[in-house]
Amino acid sequence: MPAPAPPVDRAATHQLTRFVVLRLLGFVYLVAFACLAVQYRALLGERGLTPVGRWLERLVEYHGSRSSAILETPSLFWLGHPDALMIACAWSGAALSLLVVAGITNAFVQFVLWVLYLSFVHVGQEWYSYGWEIQLCETGFLAIFLCPVSSIGPFPRTPPPATVIWLFRWLIARIMLGAGLIKIRGDSCWRDLTCLVYHFETQPIPNPFSRVLHLAPKCFLEAGTAFNHVVELVAPWFLLLGRRMRRAAGVAMLALQVFLILSGNLSFLNWLTIVPILACFDDASFARLLPRRWVETAYRTDFEPRPSRLHRGVAWALVVLVGMLSVKPVLNLVSPGQVMNTSFQSLDLVNTYGAFGSVGRERLQLVIEGTDAETPQPDTTWREYAWKAQPSDPMRAPPWIAPWQWRVDWQAWFAAMSSPARHRWLVKLVDRLFDNDPLMLSLLGDNPFADAPPRWIRIEAYRYRFAPWDDPSGAWWRRERLGDWLLPIQKDDPRVRRFLEGGP
Repeated sequence: MPAPAPPVDRAATHQLTRFVVLRLLGFVYLVAFACLAVQYRALLGERGLTPVGRWLERLVEYHGSRSSAILETPSLFWLGHPDALMIACAWSGAALSLLVVAGITNAFVQFVLWVLYLSFVHVGQEWYSYGWEIQLCETGFLAIFLCPVSSIGPFPRTPPPATVIWLFRWLIARIMLGAGLIKIRGDSCWRDLTCLVYHFETQPIPNPFSRVLHLAPKCFLEAGTAFNHVVELVAPWFLLLGRRMRRAAGVAMLALQVFLILSGNLSFLNWLTIVPILACFDDASFARLLPRRWVETAYRTDFEPRPSRLHRGVAWALVVLVGMLSVKPVLNLVSPGQVMNTSFQSLDLVNTYGAFGSVGRERLQLVIEGTDAETPQPDTTWREYAWKAQPSDPMRAPPWIAPWQWRVDWQAWFAAMSSPARHRWLVKLVDRLFDNDPLMLSLLGDNPFADAPPRWIRIEAYRYRFAPWDDPSGAWWRRERLGDWLLPIQKDDPRVRRFLEGGP
């Protein structure tokens, strides 16, 4: 009889860890690619607000040559970018992501997903300028080395390299420390524990629970701010102090991300941040939570492992690469001039992160309005275009949309704190509404001019505040008009033509 297999220390194995990490990463990829496929044509397509073709031409002009531009901004779509191809690539990425969610993946699948998404991010312009885009690229790159090349099942016999698990932990440590340090350095309300008094109302896209939190007692909000500091500035150091402390740090970081998911619509950021947090836990931890069938399948692979010397060697080479590329992000962390959500290499392999380094004290909101009057007068009736997710009608409840992201709504939040000169895309969108352009209308909510387009359009700036619970009207918001953000314009207005063409 063969000798019985030696006992396996589940605290030292990560088959279940890999399984959970890849499933959640697949889900994030699925959402990201689906958002891209649905919104690509209107945002980046040939008739979109910021066409990819023109962007690539400007990159060549800026860098002086096509080869230099490609090296600085690598993307598959330098080879071609017709709308049909781009949307097909986006849906292909979504289909591959769905396979990963189902447990069908390997290093090659992860590589394809990484290359595809990186290629889109690098042509995505302001629509893909958020920190979670490069964070997904970095996380996806690490996932390539978590998987074997040949096996495609959910529990391959090649064990995940411990070194790659530690690289995921290094990633979450940088994410947490970057977010914590930028807050402490960036805004006094984080230091006096009052930022959450404003954040839930002024964040990009609130949800219904945001109002509950905004109207909570101030002491609760101050305690929440203190907890945020503990998680982001203290918990990462626990990753170095042994299994129990590492697990405690993971629980604290996970709790913070779940709370953030419940408190607002921050795209897929928090779901993505949970991915490296899961690397804080080992098989012994996940065995208590996952279905028994999955646990037993994973355990069988541990009794008959097929370790790969090549896989381990490549993983160690990855450690060396990440170590060298971490120098600039670490220097940025300790610098008093810290920047957030920045990549230091063209492939976005090791980046620096951060969130809400400053918090607005009031919610400024843009509302697009149109009228069919011949000439606007003080008593002219203006009808509002609704955003898909941003507040507009005070009676409408904020939506639950995360991890989905309506990218125009996010950019409109930034535009409210700026001017038309810095958000040319919004003036272009308004100009296309004079034709009831279906592509532009797909980016908005209700169209109040479905029968015939308006003669005049303007954008008004408002101050929005959550209505108190005892508001007799039952409104979700109270708002105060501040003035014109974009003065009334009409179709074929020569001022708009000059503005959109970059003239005086």
